[in-house]
Amino acid sequence: MNRTSAPVHATVYGYPRQGPDRELKKAVEGYWKGRVTADALHATAAGLRAANWRQLVEAGVDEVPTGDFSYYDHVLDTSVMVGAVPARHRDAVAADALDGYFAMARGTQDVAPLEMTKWFDTNYHYLVPELGPDTVFTADSGKQVSELREALALDVAARPVLVGPVTYLLLAKPAPGAPADFEPLTLLDRLLPVYAEVLADLRAAGAEWAQLDEPALVQDRTPAELNAAARAYRELGALADRPRLLVASYFDRLGDALPVLAKAPVEGLALDFTEAAASNLGDLAAVGGLPGKRLVAGIVNGRNIWVNDLSRSLTTLGTLLGLAERVDVSASCSLLHVPLDTAAERDIDPQILRWLAFARQKTAETVTLARGLARGTGAIAAELAANRADLASRAGSPITRDPAVRARTGAVTEADARRSQPYPERAAAQRAHLRLPPLPTTTIGSFPQTGELRTARADLRAGRIDTEGYEERIHAEIREVVAFQEKTGLDVLVHGEPERNDMVQYFAERLTGYLATRHGWVQSYGTRYVRPPVLAGDVSRPEPMTVRWTTYAQSLTGRPVKGMLTGPVTMLAWSFVRDDQPLADTARQVALALRDEVADLEAAGTSVIQVDEPALRETLPLRSAGRPGYLEWATEAFRLSTGGVRPDTQVHTHMCYAEFGDIVGAIDDLDADVISLEAARSHMQVARELASHGYPREAGPGVYDIHSPRVPSADEAADLLRTGLKAIPAERLWVNPDCGLKTRGWPETRASLENLVAAARTVRGELPAS
Repeated sequence: MNRTSAPVHATVYGYPRQGPDRELKKAVEGYWKGRVTADALHATAAGLRAANWRQLVEAGVDEVPTGDFSYYDHVLDTSVMVGAVPARHRDAVAADALDGYFAMARGTQDVAPLEMTKWFDTNYHYLVPELGPDTVFTADSGKQVSELREALALDVAARPVLVGPVTYLLLAKPAPGAPADFEPLTLLDRLLPVYAEVLADLRAAGAEWAQLDEPALVQDRTPAELNAAARAYRELGALADRPRLLVASYFDRLGDALPVLAKAPVEGLALDFTEAAASNLGDLAAVGGLPGKRLVAGIVNGRNIWVNDLSRSLTTLGTLLGLAERVDVSASCSLLHVPLDTAAERDIDPQILRWLAFARQKTAETVTLARGLARGTGAIAAELAANRADLASRAGSPITRDPAVRARTGAVTEADARRSQPYPERAAAQRAHLRLPPLPTTTIGSFPQTGELRTARADLRAGRIDTEGYEERIHAEIREVVAFQEKTGLDVLVHGEPERNDMVQYFAERLTGYLATRHGWVQSYGTRYVRPPVLAGDVSRPEPMTVRWTTYAQSLTGRPVKGMLTGPVTMLAWSFVRDDQPLADTARQVALALRDEVADLEAAGTSVIQVDEPALRETLPLRSAGRPGYLEWATEAFRLSTGGVRPDTQVHTHMCYAEFGDIVGAIDDLDADVISLEAARSHMQVARELASHGYPREAGPGVYDIHSPRVPSADEAADLLRTGLKAIPAERLWVNPDCGLKTRGWPETRASLENLVAAARTVRGELPAS
């Protein structure tokens, strides 16, 4: 490739917030517990921001993002920026802005938090804005301006990043009390002057460019929504007092929104050019490119951890040179979605580690590509040669292929993914076998992961205790969990999962094909960080993974104890999954491994087996054209996991914190006997959605929001149950929390579950005599 005469800059849209040792998590949680002052928290945050900017500049990034840092969530930050504070939180925010901010995120004992759901098709969760016809927006640019000034004080070229106004409104929901059919997008004309004021403040503070993220425009959009986007950027573009505007999209192709934004009076567009959005290239050529504008090409995958094919990316970038006045290079989206640095991973084989790229490595790839595009391939010859060797190492590695796994997968038949009897016959057999009361109570699986449990795992790894001592500690925890559940009066028990570090990582460490990281933390929500495993090769199960713990718990009680597994789609979605074969093939491999575990649980006497699929909705393609194919293989993988059990074995599944209305048909296709779903923050919306679909099986819409520290009263839980009963008949309604209890403390867990059981008993007493 020859060099271009135009300057080419390297940039990123966002960077991991937590710090190399999760310093932000520790500081925020310390603040919540009263051990860290607000000033100390702010100092920690400022130090992390400055360190990130310095690292980016030292790596060769020409323009760093500001405003992407958040104590909890960047969408919540946007709600604060535009003054969209729910009425129930205004007094708290007025009294103390920081405490009020966290109250919106987590709730208090007296006030419910904002609803939380998934950020597009990622495992990041955002706080859903609540808007209504009476919403009044007011500008508060303090956070955005102060963080820009911090960067400029370091003599760093900086670009503020904001959630765009159209995406913000499309992500919002009607506030409590607003008409159910209220459309937040109708507030656009009220919101744009607030954005204009924020942009003017940023310009006054020294911003030359501002980035407005509009990922909602990569989804299927109506003509009215596209017209709203055109109007928004026509008005913002016409402002005299503003920075130059870069409108960013990611996760998929822009489609019909591309000509809208290409015509808008803004100075730049940022587009995704990874495989997920490959048609952006042809679409951009079809609209005549972006003459006179800046194009930021998202060519390094910001969502997965495999090294970039630099030669292939350079070819794409070279094609783009003629389509815009200036082409810069970036990751495809914020690097928030990947871990920080592979250099910290001392336990992964160096031959495998060379295949991986975390945020720092992706930044280096971006800088290399920018240099190659500007100066020609000769300027990056060494990097290209090393990259070709890394790609060849992975392609030729025996780690990636297991002939036995591929033969078994190829022999699967349609009958393998079907239960032996239809649901009505199974339901009758299960009722006769389990003999549960109306409105049976249960939990989702995990109980609090105490400091003692984490210490025991660390002691085992360090050799301070042996396996026997560790297992006795786990047995003691299981005994405590089972005894509490029996005393409280729960009907279907769990063993509490004390042996599990994470619902995906635990299984990944026991399946072939997966690699575990030591420091590969990624933010899921707030201060909740996960370490997604790396799925690098073919998957099988060498030996049972959960049977010993489940059967031990069952030996302690006469009540049924659920076997707890993580489903095949979630095992993919919450991992960094291999990109060298179709997802459907990988899902089938995982499903067969889980099928073996399900069979062993049933053979050991487990009558209720739960296979969790919280990521089924999360992984749904953003555009409708890709959804039928995805749902076909995703639901088949679940049925393949569970299809071999007897009719009287009850199969449960669980989903949480997503928009379920889009997949009610797929939930039906799973053919699970019971599904539990998040419903407390959304006020039983999913129960109504199931009823509208005519869902025929049993369901447990949650009555206890486990992502808030508040303890719901028995009356509150009973009211939610009564709402659920309006949609789901008593003989098919279960009573359970929204999600697992791993992140909660024992005091609030005990109180909340006692109230949950009391609510179930109260509402049972109100049912008509059968």
